[in-house]
Amino acid sequence: MFDTLLIANRGEIACRVIRTCRRLGIRTVAVYSEADADAQHVRLADAAWPIGGPQPADSYLRGDAILEAARASGAQAIHPGYGFLSENADFAEAVEAAGIRFVGPSAASMRRMGSKAGAKDLMAAAGVPVVPGYTGEDQDPDLLAREAVRIGFPLMIKAAHGGGGKGMRIVRGPDAFAAALESCQREARNAFGRDRVLLERYIESPRHIEIQVFGDTHGHAIHLGERECSAQRRYQKVFEEAPSPFLTPELRSAMGAAAVQAARAIDYANAGTVEFIVAPDGQFFFMEINTRLQVEHPVTEMTAGLDLVEWQLRVAAGQPLPLAQDAISRQGHAIEVRLYAEDPEAGFLPGSGTLRRLRLPTPSAQVRIDAGVVEGDTVTIFYDPMIAKLIVHDSDRPRALARLREALAQCAVEGPKSNIAFLERLVRHRTIVEGTIDTGYLDRHLDEFVPATGDAAPDPQWLAAAAAATLLAGQAAGDDASPWARGDGWRLGAHASRRVAFEHRGQRHDLAVSGHAGDYDVAVGETQVQVRGARLRDGRLSARINGRGRSLAVFADPSMLVLHDGDVRLALAPVAPDRGRSADAAAGDDRVRAPMPGRVVAVRVQAGDRVDAGQELLVMEAMKMELALKAPRDGVVADLRAAAGDFVEADAVLAVLE
Repeated sequence: MFDTLLIANRGEIACRVIRTCRRLGIRTVAVYSEADADAQHVRLADAAWPIGGPQPADSYLRGDAILEAARASGAQAIHPGYGFLSENADFAEAVEAAGIRFVGPSAASMRRMGSKAGAKDLMAAAGVPVVPGYTGEDQDPDLLAREAVRIGFPLMIKAAHGGGGKGMRIVRGPDAFAAALESCQREARNAFGRDRVLLERYIESPRHIEIQVFGDTHGHAIHLGERECSAQRRYQKVFEEAPSPFLTPELRSAMGAAAVQAARAIDYANAGTVEFIVAPDGQFFFMEINTRLQVEHPVTEMTAGLDLVEWQLRVAAGQPLPLAQDAISRQGHAIEVRLYAEDPEAGFLPGSGTLRRLRLPTPSAQVRIDAGVVEGDTVTIFYDPMIAKLIVHDSDRPRALARLREALAQCAVEGPKSNIAFLERLVRHRTIVEGTIDTGYLDRHLDEFVPATGDAAPDPQWLAAAAAATLLAGQAAGDDASPWARGDGWRLGAHASRRVAFEHRGQRHDLAVSGHAGDYDVAVGETQVQVRGARLRDGRLSARINGRGRSLAVFADPSMLVLHDGDVRLALAPVAPDRGRSADAAAGDDRVRAPMPGRVVAVRVQAGDRVDAGQELLVMEAMKMELALKAPRDGVVADLRAAAGDFVEADAVLAVLE
């Protein structure tokens, strides 16, 4: 086994690898960009080396800098994590050429799988079912358009060298093909450095099932069972579980055998994942092999009772697989969700900023937290905005779902917006509870998971509870700490009515509160709510609201108040009662602003053009995704203030309508 391992990655996966290395007594070396100088993986490692600027191309994608750090630190092996250089065959080859072990498959195996086109051809030759399509090297747009017509619509355009949902487009008719091809190629070029694409038939309402495989250098190859990842948004997995509620024992056995057959076809060694799409009738087709550890590997670890990173290290050190196929067993059910700094109500716009508050469940045998940040850390604009992975395990699927709901209720993020409320709706949705969700359901029915801005106002009783929590928190902290406890017109023997105000999804709610010491009468518009015996202790509000006892978890800071009853979460932004509406509350009718820092990659219009509401004006690239900026109304473009290639700051005005 190795004495020293360099981790060529950052964030959650780097921290996760460090955890296994500590248990095995292996010294760890971290690398970091300028943006990550104070990151958790740097703090946790035994040593850390700077490798360049904040942009991935200037640091985590610099194989030369990483190899230099490995040599200087005495590392005997390099673990690439996932993303960045993890599936780069040239990097794997350079590592081995330097006399350092690469913790992953050989460069030759990677090259066979590095091209989705070549991988499909290879799998078809090996007898693994593949989706019909076009995988040729000729990328002439006219040829691709003809092949698209031959294959038939709907079809999928996919980056041939990539993954993670990047460089993928569904096209439902020939008229939309050219624009989708251009966008897909540009995204692939920016994300992976190559813009080759392949075309394949799009299977309607498929399930996404992946099989964890492992091979060693002694000729052994096995699988560790499946994971279902059918809950996806824009091809990004949002809910992963093992075992799949969809597979029959017969289908599970057939897919496991096909996955091992695929691994053997490329002499695969180390951890890999064979991904399949499965039609409603049970037909399954090879998608790709991810030649690395997957983000969702913990659900396999929780059900199999194994440490896959330890297996990776042992195989890379030349040891045989620790177990044979017939020794693999799985117990119970595991589920993983990913907590992101993003705003689901704004199209899942990635967020950034300081995590002023981060509350996660206490880890246990049933609850696992894999995170790369702690409270006070910053989610930067340069990398994936994942905050943590929440993984639960229990004896069966209903119990695992119940445990996940309980764990999510204990989560709170203040600072950048998060997707916690979205996840809570997701895990209660009938398609998740019944195990019937397909890969396109979220995109087709997103309104079932994300309420629209301006949806129905919160229940007056919840608002009254929020007012009581606010006043009690101010009372505990002292009047000077609470804007609502100052100037309340207190007089001997009574309190005059106070004003408390909140914003919720863009709507302001003003409340008039009279009473004190936990007994309040709250006017919410025309509705009167009676709060009696309210107490705020250890983050919980208990009270009788309109005569009914309630107990709510409370998470609060100056910019956010969150109430949670175990099932429902309500997030409110406190507003000073004397503050009127912002002059910009309805702004934007004539201006298109950058929603976050990023680079303009395309400008679709010119000054003087007439545009329709919703028409795409510009395209930005930020946080590894493309953002389409659209016209807020019908009008004429008066001014364009950005060009393709420009880097712009958040809230910068990019276009103005007359």
